[in-house]
Parts: sequence; structure tokens; C-alpha cells
Amino acid sequence: MKKIAWNRKGFKKYRTSDPVPQSINEQIEWLRQKFTDRFDVVYHLFVIGSSQRCALVYLQGMVDTQTLHEELLRPLFALSQTSYPDIRECIFERRQLPITDYHISSLHEGLTSLLDSSVLLLVDGDERVIQLPFGSLEHRSIDEPANEATVRGPREAFIENAEVNLSLIRKGLKTPLFKTESMRLGTHTQTVVMILYIQDICKQELLEEARMRLRAIEIDGVLGSSYIEEFLDHSPFSPFPQVQYTERPDVVSAALLEGRVAILVDGTPMVLLAPVTLWMLLQSAEDYYQRYIAGTWIRWIRYLFVFISLLLPSVYVAITTFHPEMIPPKLLMTIAASREIVPFPALIEAFIMEISFEALREAAVRIPKSIGQAVSIIGALIIGTAAVQAGIVSAAMVIIVSFTGIASFIIPHFDLGLSIRLLRFPIMIFAGLFGLFGIICALLLIYIHLINLRSFSMPYLAPMTPLIAGDLKDTYVRAPWWYLRKRPTTAGWNKIRQGNTKNPHEGEREEDGD
Repeated sequence: MKKIAWNRKGFKKYRTSDPVPQSINEQIEWLRQKFTDRFDVVYHLFVIGSSQRCALVYLQGMVDTQTLHEELLRPLFALSQTSYPDIRECIFERRQLPITDYHISSLHEGLTSLLDSSVLLLVDGDERVIQLPFGSLEHRSIDEPANEATVRGPREAFIENAEVNLSLIRKGLKTPLFKTESMRLGTHTQTVVMILYIQDICKQELLEEARMRLRAIEIDGVLGSSYIEEFLDHSPFSPFPQVQYTERPDVVSAALLEGRVAILVDGTPMVLLAPVTLWMLLQSAEDYYQRYIAGTWIRWIRYLFVFISLLLPSVYVAITTFHPEMIPPKLLMTIAASREIVPFPALIEAFIMEISFEALREAAVRIPKSIGQAVSIIGALIIGTAAVQAGIVSAAMVIIVSFTGIASFIIPHFDLGLSIRLLRFPIMIFAGLFGLFGIICALLLIYIHLINLRSFSMPYLAPMTPLIAGDLKDTYVRAPWWYLRKRPTTAGWNKIRQGNTKNPHEGEREEDGD
């Protein structure tokens, strides 16, 4: 019997020290014991030539049987008519099967490939098996990005097939330095996980850290990239995301060219990128497809509305509760008149509206798309109007919360937007207890946390803290492409991104002067 070893974390590790059967009957019986109570395993026995017994084993519904018959069985029977008397020598030694991509392995290794939609060819009298790539799994076609749409950028997005996703990245990186490393994670799922990087651009220390963290993962199943993401966090209790995910192949290619690593997980349309900083999460692919003036302006607008999304309700609560002298008299009279019939203090009022807005946002995501947008808009209008007329909240608070909600949608990365939405509530508590002084204290605590935060050993606030002057050209502003001559500090020894390309208008002026 196969012995089972348990490690200190309780996960099973199967040993492959069983005696390997050579008889085809014993091999099929061994496989039947592994697939007890499964009706979808097909065992197709046949004879080649006069006496050589063979068998095909595959999972029903995961194999293209027509291609299997045309590209394997027909050439195999034709091969048996040749002058070679030993079919095993033709298949295993001379490798005369007319198939480009097949592997010879043991029966134990073939078991894993069988579950991954491969076909096993068994030959009587030989303990080896042949893994044949005749899998035919259905997957959706390549579509436009649902969450990262751009006006001028490419319109391709990842799907749930790792091979297709890898081909989309290879299409953009036509260099032999583009490297891939594959492993399987999950005791029961055996999910394919790939590490992608560009040699000589990616730092070796970063690559080793990515390998170490992935190999340390021991879990029974990996059904998506989010399973792995939590294992890769340097500070798992931090509200801020420490790994970036994207559904765009061009974003992955750009990250690899900056010296970062990508982690591709089979079965999910999201690719993980590491390391990541706060400023990277605030950048959008649209910034690089617009002219640098427009990209810089859009980036400034985004930074402004990030602060509005984080602080606007708290500032309103602090000023109306502790610092009314800061409000112009006419505006103060308007706010006081609207709050005259409200029975709650500003802090409770803000909490009621923020939680209601979060509930409407979440309901809009879960409701079917055909009615989701209408229900969310009508629900917000009806609830807001009824709450103001009933005197539960003031009209000013409805405006503040609505503007804050709109500002939160400008954040390009969903997880970062969720982090800011979560931090909004403790900041409001500080504002309701201590006024503007409480807001300053809350911001200092967040800043201290961000200074100490790391993503794959990279400071989360780089290039601001620590200050890296050369990387600021793609942080607060988006410098012109002809000015971005060097890669950021995430890159390895190959720092040069382009040659001494200059602004063509400067060259024309120099020629005119000559």
C-alpha cells in the first residue's frame, strides 16, 4: 500500500515508493484503485500488430477524441506495419510518434497529467507511460477588460486559461530574455502557478524571494490568485494591498520591463505583480496612452480625489462639531438650518449615510446587471430624499457622502479603494472625538504604518520615502517618453530603457541655430 506522510502542518505528502507495475492489466488496476467511484475515466484497450497490447486512459469530456483518433491511433496502427518488430522500441527509444509535444514519464507522474486533461498511453511490458497533449477544455474568448478600460490602449484582457494568458504576454514581449518558471500548488487542485520575469532586468534577490514565498505555500486547494496573494503579503494585517493584480497583458508587460515579477495562476483572469508601491496602485494604464500633459493632469486629479474620498466626511464632522467658526456665516446658517431637525450628532449622521452608501454599492454589484444600475440609482435617490424629508439626515450630509462616493470610484485599483473606504470610518471617529486634531493624529498613524510597510522588501512609499529623485519623474508627473531613459530602482543591473533620445523639437531648434 502507498504510505502517507504528514508534515508538521497537517498536509499529506504522498510517497512514490510503491512498486511500479509493468503489466498493462496491473497498470489499469492500479489506476482503477486511484479512481474509485468515478465514471468519467475511460480505459480503451487495443492491440497493435499481432500481439502488442496497449491502452489509452483519459477523462471523458476533457479530451478531443476526434483529434486523438486522427493524430494518434491512425499513425500508431500505420507504425505497426513498418519493419520494426518491437513497437516499444519505436515509441520509447526512437520516439517515432508523429506528435510534437509528448512526454515519457512514470505512472505516478502520469497520474497528475491525466487529471490535467492529458491522455496516457500504456504499453504492455513497460513501466513507462506516454503523456499526450490532447486536452480540449472549453474556455471563454478574449474580451475587453471589464475593470481597467482605456480610451486609446489595447482591448485585450486575460481569461481563465493560463496558456492563453501566457501567449498574450509573449505577444508583447518578443525577447528570449523573457523567462517562465512553473510549479503546482494545492494538494487537491494541483493548480499551475507560473513566475514570469525578464532576465537581466529583474533583480535576482526579488526572484529568489518570489520563489521562496511560493514554495512555502502549503494549502489543499488554490482556486484563484487571491488565495496566493494573502500568502505573499509582508504584513497580512495591513489594510493596504501589497501585491498588485491586473487583467491587462500590456500592464504585465510594462511591469516586467520595469524589473518586477508577475505571478500567473491557472483558472483566474488576474495576474499578480510584485513588488508594488502606493504610487503604482494610483497609476492607470490610461496615463501612458495619453500625451504626457494630459496624463499628468489626470494623475493630479486622481491624487486630489483620493484625499477627498478619505477625508471629506471627517473634515465635515470635525468642522461642524468643533470648529464652526471656520465656515463662512451664510454657509453656516444654511448648514445649521438643515441640521435643526436632525436628531443625531454629525458623527452618527455620517455613519448612517456612509454605511447606507456602502450597502447600496454592494447591492449594485450582486444584483443582476440588467437591473443593477437602475436599482442602485433609484434606491439612492429614494433613500436620500426620504431620509432628508423625514429629518433623519441633513441635505448637506447627503451631498458630502455622495461626492465622497463619486471620488472613491476614481481610484484605479479596487483593493486600494476598499482600503481607503475602510479607513474612512476610524478617521471619522477621531474627527468626532477630537476635531481636526483627531484627523491629524489619524493621518500620522496611517503615515507611520505606510513608512514601515514593505512589499517584497521594497518600501511602500518609495520613491518618496526613502527619497529616490530619479523615480519622481513617473510618480507625481508622467514625464515624456523621451525623458524616461532609465528604469526605476526595481530593475536589476540593466537600467537603460532607451538610448540618448531627445525631444525632436529641441533637435530642430539646434539645427536651426546651426
